[in-house]
Amino acid sequence: QVQLVETGGGWVQAGGSLRLSCAASGRTFSNYAMGWFRRTPGKEREFVGTITRSGSYTFYGDSVKGRFTVSRDNAKNTVYLQMNSLKPEDTAVYYCAAGATWVLRTPRECDYWGQGTQVTVSS
Repeated sequence: QVQLVETGGGWVQAGGSLRLSCAASGRTFSNYAMGWFRRTPGKEREFVGTITRSGSYTFYGDSVKGRFTVSRDNAKNTVYLQMNSLKPEDTAVYYCAAGATWVLRTPRECDYWGQGTQVTVSS
């Protein structure tokens, strides 16, 4: 089992920045690709970004490309989501996930989930 705990959510004005962290415990962190997803009421979970086990490759959803950055520190068992130029439409609950595939671009590829952290962007 892998336990994931997200922190760093909160309220920010449009144009601002936030950094989310996701701390992992349990099995070897570097054995898992990590991903970030988000969900708003009434919608399916949306892919935000993902990073490979070593951190060499990252991929992003079209709506956040160029504004968000995923990174990881395997020594600290932590993955990050740096969010810049935030927009009101980025308001959502953000989840981190871990999985055994090369990258995580769909919820079905994710084996473990955090509890989520709320991000609210006001206009």
